[in-house]
Amino acid sequence: MTKKYVAAVVQSAPVLFDLQATLKKTSLLIEEAADQKSSLVLFPEAYIPCYPRGLSFGTVVGSRTGNGRKLWRLYWENSIDVPGKECNELGKMAKKHKCHLVIGVTEKGGGSNGSLFCTMLYFGPNGKLLGKHQKLKPTAAERVIWAEGDGSTLTVVDTELGKLGGLICWENYMPLARMAMYQQGVEIYLAPTADQRDSWQASMKHIACEGRCYVLSANQYVTKEMYPYKVRDMDSLDDQPDVMCVGGSVIVDPMGNTIAGPLYGSEGILTAEINRAKVVESKMDFDVCGHYARNDVFDFKVK
Repeated sequence: MTKKYVAAVVQSAPVLFDLQATLKKTSLLIEEAADQKSSLVLFPEAYIPCYPRGLSFGTVVGSRTGNGRKLWRLYWENSIDVPGKECNELGKMAKKHKCHLVIGVTEKGGGSNGSLFCTMLYFGPNGKLLGKHQKLKPTAAERVIWAEGDGSTLTVVDTELGKLGGLICWENYMPLARMAMYQQGVEIYLAPTADQRDSWQASMKHIACEGRCYVLSANQYVTKEMYPYKVRDMDSLDDQPDVMCVGGSVIVDPMGNTIAGPLYGSEGILTAEINRAKVVESKMDFDVCGHYARNDVFDFKVK
């Protein structure tokens, strides 16, 4: 087991609504992170094909527009199957650069030829898909584009870098979902997100203190100009700011100390040393599933 290593958090925008171009950009960013000796690389929520911030998909309560349906189909066409061709390409990228890769994607629902899921994929340095997590509860208008995952993908994977697991964006506000991660012994807690608010930073520090784990959070940096014209023709962005997401990617240690970032206002890659001994040391006085659990009082299970 590797006790010390470098982890990288990628703050970047994809080539919005363009699957193949985004895969090429992803490969270049993994290479850049690997050049910084990173053994673990985290990308933001829904990096492939994008987090469609600011878009309504032609919906109001009680009706949908034709252009909104066409836009959703474009989003679907640039999403990926898991497993599938593009999923295999991501695995090859991880293998080429000998790193663990965790990346947010929009996943096609399979046989229904319809539903999409907001998914986090885990790849090992051998290129194999180690696991996935589907977002349990899309937030607000996200429910128009993404279906709900279930308890079967509350995933923690045991690797040479430690136990990797996490939740997507506002799932991290769900105490019982976090407890599902802690119960599985997560050491490196991964929180890809689209939340750019200051309050997100407080949540990342709280989770680190609560779980006594490293917390890595990756967000996108996105401007209005990055949206292709065909998307703007189908769904207006006139009321959106020029910079639609400022970022806020961050790395926090098991005592709640920010050790890299937060990064605002640009694309970039944050790196920090992960020292697994710090995870053990941090649990001397607080262990949410150990001596602080009070199993004689509380009972918890995942369905």
